[in-house]
Amino acid sequence: MTDQTPITTAQSVQTGPRLNEAAPAFDAPTTHGRKTLEDYRGQWLVLFSHPADFTPVCTTEFIGFAKRHEDFEAANTALLGLSIDSHYSHIAWVLNIKEKFGVDIRFPIIADLNMAVAQAYGMIQPGASDTAAVRATFIIDPEGVLRAMVYYPMNAGRSVDEIYRLLIALQTADENACAMPENWKPGDAVIVPTPKTPEEAAARAGEGYDTVDWYFSTRHL
Repeated sequence: MTDQTPITTAQSVQTGPRLNEAAPAFDAPTTHGRKTLEDYRGQWLVLFSHPADFTPVCTTEFIGFAKRHEDFEAANTALLGLSIDSHYSHIAWVLNIKEKFGVDIRFPIIADLNMAVAQAYGMIQPGASDTAAVRATFIIDPEGVLRAMVYYPMNAGRSVDEIYRLLIALQTADENACAMPENWKPGDAVIVPTPKTPEEAAARAGEGYDTVDWYFSTRHL
């Protein structure tokens, strides 16, 4: 009988938050006073991190979020930024963006000098940096459940339009018990849930959907 050593990999250890589970709680200082996850109960939250204040890519991202701020608000969604910078650095950067680019940053920014929030959300990626948060975005629903995570590298800015599209897709899927195809946008057809039994599959063609095969049917809302 030979000895067998269990094989372990880095992938076998789950760190950071997980989809469809409660988002990590936080209580942190921001440019709008202290904020907790519980403050956002009853509305959606987009929590997003950036590597550092006064950096070009991050500046473009903040301007992008600021320009879509009213769209997020109309979708019952709050924006909350974060970086491992001081409260005063955030204030100075917000004022600088207003002065140099003519854009108001109206959402709060967490000052996470102790990295507590960044560590809880897995925003620190050692392969990129041990001291700066990568471009991570988290969509949290009104019950405090983490519904989506999107990570970008340090040197490529994220798409605010895509984050907004994803938010609306999640909200629409919840409201209509459906799924969304690639690059779904409001007005596009949605995917009907797949039948769960052979009997349901046999009946699918006569249910009035746009059916390609028993497992693939779409409808318009």
